[in-house]
Amino acid sequence: MIVTSKFGDLIDQIDCDAIVNSANSSMRAGSGVCGAIHKAAGRDLELNTKHLAPLIVPNAVITSAFNLPNKYIIHVSTPKFHIDPNPHELLAKSLYNVFKLAEEFEVETIALPAIGTGIHGFPIDAAIAIYAEVASSFNQSIILKEIRFVFMSYADEIAMSRRIQTRIEI
Repeated sequence: MIVTSKFGDLIDQIDCDAIVNSANSSMRAGSGVCGAIHKAAGRDLELNTKHLAPLIVPNAVITSAFNLPNKYIIHVSTPKFHIDPNPHELLAKSLYNVFKLAEEFEVETIALPAIGTGIHGFPIDAAIAIYAEVASSFNQSIILKEIRFVFMSYADEIAMSRRIQTRIEI
């Protein structure tokens, strides 16, 4: 299994079996990446996720990708950095639950945005450290072949790329 980072748009990761939605607890279309996923997947996504609400931190659920070229969307609830207790631990558990669910559904390639760093306020540097740590714990996975982190900022992508290289060299 490899962990990669890329600058770009999560919606454009058409070669991945699944993409990850940093969902709100109501499972409705939100803003940011969540809103973009809902818009690209089409109205059926929201209609088919309402019954999954409320999505509680750090749980993850999986749905069809509907109008997206991917097979699945994995929806995960992440902590609110300045509100939830133990946000670092909760973000790690959220990410772990995403990867376990991906394995359960035999997802080989998965693309994730910078979950938790948008409206939930998680500092990007702390989030990147958690992303690298949790992703590397799946390096012996016989199902997952690639975990791809997709960033909308070159600086964040470079920071993740450096973190991955550091993790590999250890």
